[in-house]
Amino acid sequence: MDIRKVKKLIELIEESDIAEIEIHEGEESVRINRYSSTQPVTVAQAPVAAAASFESQPAASPIAEPSGHTVKSPMVGTFYNAPSPGSPAFVSIGQTVQKGDVLCIIEAMKILNQIESDAAGVVKSVLSDNGQAVEFDQPLFIIE
Repeated sequence: MDIRKVKKLIELIEESDIAEIEIHEGEESVRINRYSSTQPVTVAQAPVAAAASFESQPAASPIAEPSGHTVKSPMVGTFYNAPSPGSPAFVSIGQTVQKGDVLCIIEAMKILNQIESDAAGVVKSVLSDNGQAVEFDQPLFIIE
């Protein structure tokens, strides 16, 4: 692979929100990761729960809708609360965040996308679990 192509890929990564990219060209390949890590990110499969019948479920009481600013997923993918397995989470409940702070990573089509806070405040709730699949526009965090 031509070094000019690699340099151009690095420039594109730096200008975008993409955290990692891997390109294969014939037998050659290059992987560019914005963040160095000693451990690769692995996708953990969540166990599938057995289906329960509606008759056995107790009546659900209405849950109060959390107040504050909701940060929603901009894409479909897998939610990760830390940059790599074993690393501390980007944010935790009670932590103060500023606009632009990284809250999590969503992996979509083998590309790791950093999700940044679009508001300043205190993290009141984390609404997704590590390794969980998330949908477009799904609430991820509540910030007050």
